[in-house]
Amino acid sequence: MILTPTSMRFSENFFLACGSAAVALMLSTAASAEKLDLSREAPVPAGEQIPLVDFIRPNLLQEPKLNPSGTHIAALVTSGADRHALLVADLKTNKLEGYDAGGENDIYDVTWLNDKRLIFSVTTRKGRPFGLLAGDIGDLRSCFALLQDVQTSIVAVPPKNRLRPLVGLHSGGLNTSMDAGMVATINTDIRMGTIINFAKEGVTDSDVAEAKENNDRHIVDRIEGPKGTFDTGFLANKEGQLEYGFTATDGLYTMHRLVGNGWEKCPVDLEEIDVVGSGNDRGQLVVAGPRQEGKPRALQFMDGATGKLGDVLLQDTAYDFNGWLYRDPASRDVVGAMYERNGPRSAWFNESYRALQKVLDGFFPGLVVRIIGSDEGGKLFLVATFSDRQPPVYNWVDLEKHTVGLFKKSRPWIDPARMQGMNVMKFKTRDGRQLDAYVTLPAGASKKNPPPLVVLAHAGPLARDNWGFNGQVQFLASRGYAVLQPNYRGSPGYGWMFPKTDEWEFRKMSDDVTDAVKTLIAAGVVDAGRVAIMGTAFGGYLAVSGVVNEPALYRCAVTVSGTFDWEQLINDNKINKYNIPTFQRMVLKLGDPKKDPQRFESIAPVRHVDQVRVPVFVAYGGDNAVAEISQSKRLISELERHNVPHESLVVGNDWHGIAHLDNQVELYSRIEAFLAKNLASRSPSTAAP
Repeated sequence: MILTPTSMRFSENFFLACGSAAVALMLSTAASAEKLDLSREAPVPAGEQIPLVDFIRPNLLQEPKLNPSGTHIAALVTSGADRHALLVADLKTNKLEGYDAGGENDIYDVTWLNDKRLIFSVTTRKGRPFGLLAGDIGDLRSCFALLQDVQTSIVAVPPKNRLRPLVGLHSGGLNTSMDAGMVATINTDIRMGTIINFAKEGVTDSDVAEAKENNDRHIVDRIEGPKGTFDTGFLANKEGQLEYGFTATDGLYTMHRLVGNGWEKCPVDLEEIDVVGSGNDRGQLVVAGPRQEGKPRALQFMDGATGKLGDVLLQDTAYDFNGWLYRDPASRDVVGAMYERNGPRSAWFNESYRALQKVLDGFFPGLVVRIIGSDEGGKLFLVATFSDRQPPVYNWVDLEKHTVGLFKKSRPWIDPARMQGMNVMKFKTRDGRQLDAYVTLPAGASKKNPPPLVVLAHAGPLARDNWGFNGQVQFLASRGYAVLQPNYRGSPGYGWMFPKTDEWEFRKMSDDVTDAVKTLIAAGVVDAGRVAIMGTAFGGYLAVSGVVNEPALYRCAVTVSGTFDWEQLINDNKINKYNIPTFQRMVLKLGDPKKDPQRFESIAPVRHVDQVRVPVFVAYGGDNAVAEISQSKRLISELERHNVPHESLVVGNDWHGIAHLDNQVELYSRIEAFLAKNLASRSPSTAAP
């Protein structure tokens, strides 16, 4: 197979038509977008400082998907300041069509049903669910509601009956009990739904009644899940038939198999097995297998009915499997997996895909190449290429015509030549394990000219940092800071090294971060006297824990929407004890504060603010959950009581965290000023502790 470059005619015509506000179809541009100059798509001139907004603004285009025959691509595009709308491109004619939900509404989870019809979900206020809509290319203006006033998730699109997808419903308002979700077969081949008027203010009783009536019209069949599936989920086989439901009781997850119209509990311990997806045969699953002494967990088949493990598909030599499956669009078989270790990897279980990957890697040297999808004939492929300096760039590859071309850059305003490389650093924990951290140095950094360091603790705890382009990291590097991103115990990929209980040992995680910082300082490439620690959510907890546990190591700390007293969080969320599985699991794993008060004392940095010797910046969203707000307010109060220098920022109109772009710009502008003030050079330089 020989691939040759073709002209970029499609790319240029396509996105010239998109216009300055992302796409010409967009209905309006917010005043904040004009103030932030979101109309500019080209990088700023080489001699000009890259503005903050370029690092944090949403991608121009993301999540492109081919329809089954490969004639059209659907994607999410930015609308106004920071909203997502739907755009569809005809690959043959370059014709563009789109749908914008307007107001503060976002479109997400776009799925092709067939070559012409799409379904997608809409949320308000960056995450509050609204409903499920459908539309046809050529007439997207007439998109109609399938389900309203309900949170949805696409379970499967049956290949033999594509207009009747299986949809998970996570609401108590659809004739289902509050402790069980349901899967409904939705008839999308009718237009009984009303065209949505997103500009309407307020919701009346008649609106709610109409929504419920509309839901009932489109739901042609429903299966209530086993008790406890309200906030967990369902899994279908490759033919789109519902097979499994996952439940949670008192923090423990269980799996059930659909037999007839009832559910049977499977003999599978989900404390030891992680279900990744369905397999190639009925009843078959693909799982991250159980722990093995001295070996990372493998990706392998399993019989869901018996729990019997089957063939191993992939077992890394140093990392547990942490990724997702790739299916051939025609056969629906699992043919590969994408996963993360110290860098991104692709593994193919099919020789033709292995050969294709080699060709693609050769055509895009120096970049990670990931296949996103293809037509069912396997002739046209959509791929993403990226690196630590380059945000994803979407390309199409025509195997029949032996041509390849640019589809679109996700962030055209980013110049990879001005970005900094992300390096992998190994460090040892104090109990002798070896973990990864990522180090990004600013331009001009050297042992003779060591830069100040910002330690960026990731959220979690069951999350991780990955190698690749990171806007937050590149922003800090552009301002002259080295950035350290440590993966601590509990981060996916490293579980085989530690006892399972360590996934909830928060003090040990804080110690891991400290060990990574001291390893980097010992290398002599950063200024040991100018170190800050920063994080959001659990990362914000680690930031405050850092300046409590290691008061001499850091010059300042930044925490955003953090939790600082887990006993307080448990007490403030008692109402969620019965209906939020993730909260139940936290209580199960952390224990009872009344039975183990010393543990909760040791992992509550807000109770030890008297040990803090450096300035702290505290930020949170004013419309967050009451329990989240109370955590930050209490921290500020304790900082004031102990006369610790501090600054605070409250953003009042974000539903969860700090999500809106204008609020993020304000947040990072304040952080930039805070770091500049507190990491300024001192003479003589402070020695390392």
